[in-house]
Amino acid sequence: MATCRHPLRHHACVEILRTPDGRFDGLPGWTFEPRYVETSGLRIHYVDEGPPDAAPVLLLHGEPTWGYLYRKMIPPLAAAGHRVIVPDLVGFGRSDKPARRSDYTYARHVTWMSELLRALDLTGVTLFGQDWGGLIGLRLAAEHEDRFDRIVAANTFLPTGDQRTPPAFHLWRLFSQRVPRMPIGWIVRAGCVRGLSSAERAAYDAPFPEERYKAGARQFPALVPTRPDDPESEPNRRAWRVLERWRKPFLTAFSDGDPITRGADRAMRRRIPGTEGLVHPTVRRAGHFLQEDAGDELAGIVDRFVRAR
Repeated sequence: MATCRHPLRHHACVEILRTPDGRFDGLPGWTFEPRYVETSGLRIHYVDEGPPDAAPVLLLHGEPTWGYLYRKMIPPLAAAGHRVIVPDLVGFGRSDKPARRSDYTYARHVTWMSELLRALDLTGVTLFGQDWGGLIGLRLAAEHEDRFDRIVAANTFLPTGDQRTPPAFHLWRLFSQRVPRMPIGWIVRAGCVRGLSSAERAAYDAPFPEERYKAGARQFPALVPTRPDDPESEPNRRAWRVLERWRKPFLTAFSDGDPITRGADRAMRRRIPGTEGLVHPTVRRAGHFLQEDAGDELAGIVDRFVRAR
């Protein structure tokens, strides 16, 4: 489905793609009721499970996944009494997908998720962010401090371009920009230790019936600030200034098998006061997509973190 709307400021007309609902039928492990909010002329999908009056746990996915990444964490967290909110970022999952790469910017992703926070009026939030879920989520927490009670950062970072970017990231970005057809399910499989079934790989491909639906996935690697003069370097520096005085609980839960974000957890623990006095777990035998490799373990980590703090 493609429609012409006016959702993005400074654009006269934006083509919006919407994945047909039928592509999400019968996905293994995915039985959650779809919910939507309309913001900036876009429809954003999210999952909302568990007691509606409980404090929310906000699970943010990254590149090139969608909420399906959290299917192993949602049920145990909801059963433990948490309200679990899992949005699909714009361009991913069941959320709307602007068709042009230029329609996606780091700042817009932060704005879109900020509007979701306000639309759902989320407060007392525990953030769990992985990959771009951290790049966006840490900005959200810095810009809406009053809405967040605690943070879990997992295989993520907040780059400003002032430090050296790992070679593995540059290889990934080169691949993502040059590959003729972006193999979403294959990419997720390559970032896991345990592997994925063919049905699970197909579930990650489900939001993208054609290459033109992948503009957001194509653009994300190009949006990571790797130079000090990147348009988003200064906003990220401002976010770091907030985090460097952040005394609310801040946990790192990184895997032992991610070459892209390795070491970022140590940098966070050096700079963020809220990390002090906590035992920061390392998730063993897990890759970049540690939610796939250790979803139950991560759900337990988050549950204990919330209850202890």
